[in-house]
Amino acid sequence: MNEQEIQEKRRDNEEAATQNRAKILGLPYLDTRSFENTIPLVPNVIDKSEMHDNYIIPLQKGGNEEHYQFMVTSQTPRSVIDKMIQNYANYGEKVDFFLISLSGYNVFMLRYDPPREIHYDDIKIASDGDSETLASVSQTLNSVGTDKVFDFLLDQADKLGASDIHIENLRDAIRIRMRVDGILHPVANINRDRYRIFMGELSSRAGVSTAATTPQSGHMQKDIFVDGVSHLLNIRVETIPTMYGQDAVLRLFNFDESLLNLDLLGLTEEELTEIRDVVSHPRGLVLMVGPTGSGKSTTLYSIINALNSTDRKIITLEDPIEYGITGISQIPIDTTGGGSFADGLRSVLRLDPDVVMVGEIRDGDTAKTAIQASITGHLVLSSFHANTTAAAFSRMIDLIGTNPIFSSSIRMVIAQRLVRHLSDSKQEYTPDEATKRYVSRVLEGLSRETISEKIGFDFDPDNYKLYKAVPGGEEDPFGYKGRTVIMEQLSVTEDIQKYIRGDVEDINTDAIEKTAKDIGMITLEQKGVLAALRGDTTLDEIARVI
Repeated sequence: MNEQEIQEKRRDNEEAATQNRAKILGLPYLDTRSFENTIPLVPNVIDKSEMHDNYIIPLQKGGNEEHYQFMVTSQTPRSVIDKMIQNYANYGEKVDFFLISLSGYNVFMLRYDPPREIHYDDIKIASDGDSETLASVSQTLNSVGTDKVFDFLLDQADKLGASDIHIENLRDAIRIRMRVDGILHPVANINRDRYRIFMGELSSRAGVSTAATTPQSGHMQKDIFVDGVSHLLNIRVETIPTMYGQDAVLRLFNFDESLLNLDLLGLTEEELTEIRDVVSHPRGLVLMVGPTGSGKSTTLYSIINALNSTDRKIITLEDPIEYGITGISQIPIDTTGGGSFADGLRSVLRLDPDVVMVGEIRDGDTAKTAIQASITGHLVLSSFHANTTAAAFSRMIDLIGTNPIFSSSIRMVIAQRLVRHLSDSKQEYTPDEATKRYVSRVLEGLSRETISEKIGFDFDPDNYKLYKAVPGGEEDPFGYKGRTVIMEQLSVTEDIQKYIRGDVEDINTDAIEKTAKDIGMITLEQKGVLAALRGDTTLDEIARVI
């Protein structure tokens, strides 16, 4: 789904919500998309200040008699509408009101009262050794007004699709870097006098102290407007004292509930079916594993969203809450302040939930409580730190020992990575013999028919092409566009349960993975090489991530 389709999807959702709101308020609903940029404006009816303050727009004035029409939003005070009805009635004039979306209102206001502020050049990511771009962006950031620089940085990070912003204190400057598609890129080196501006904004918005001598965590939100359509940016803030001041990392979560959808994760139909089959059962434990930034949270939220219905009670325990989802009870767990997932889980089980998501299993107490919950009529979802599905079992056995109850509760382990997706400027090449030996070794155990099915064409192990990233110009400086999911799924069968129960003496990651492959599991590395054969990514990217 490209950016335009995403924006259209957001607008569709907002218009549907506005239409429902209109029924509640007893106002006629008006979808302005077909005319909001073309209909003539109606000047000199109400002041611009009133339009801003009361979220109201004049729509029409005319006819055989004075007949006024106004567009209002859910933010318009009812008292304003009632007062206007009375005032126009006193003069024998008719007035009608229509409810429109906030996005529609914003488009009209940009026409009625276009911004007069200075527009700064968009931030560009510098490639390796590109000192000219770095200097240009640095100059821009140093010139942005004091009251605008922080918002400008957030807006630009969102426009670039950055997952986090790093603000780092050097001896002579403040270094700004952004992580885009999983890679950290230098953006600018700005004057040290901007340090207090950034920290002042973080202090007031995220609730962190500028004088703290210990690491801190905070949270903030910002509305981002793109072409008159708004979306909410959730920002997790982490700070830590360094030699020259407090460094900060801002993790950006571009929240759009409609995009938390399993169908939008780029999974194969086989992977989707396997997940849906497991989570459709009323009880059991499902674990997501992978390093930070591998997309675990997005996948878990997408599963939760798929299960979200009026006949299910769903509760989440999170540290912190990254996305707010309608219809779900989400509970923050402050682990830095003494809270624990285990205590929280024991408490919420008294509320008789059908589905529980635990942010992370970090200790044996939480693991045992989650296992107990999963065998007593609850579906439990959680993340767990391990590199692969087989490693997750080894780690869990180290944590709680061989456990017959765990063997009957665990239904699936999913390991996930995000790799950069090649853009259309990619170029194919014939791999050398060393590369072919590597591909053959990784795909060993998969039949030629299976490989051909997974990559979508007949695979000849002696004659095939791979692809490399080639920069495609200013809009595509690295040859990659977005990221794609590489997922390893291990459904727990009797062969795997033997390890968990302790029926097998040799309990190690390699032995568990060999057994899983024997029963049909395709590993992360194999999935990655298959993606490279399809032309979705490169072997270099697979080596970097997996």
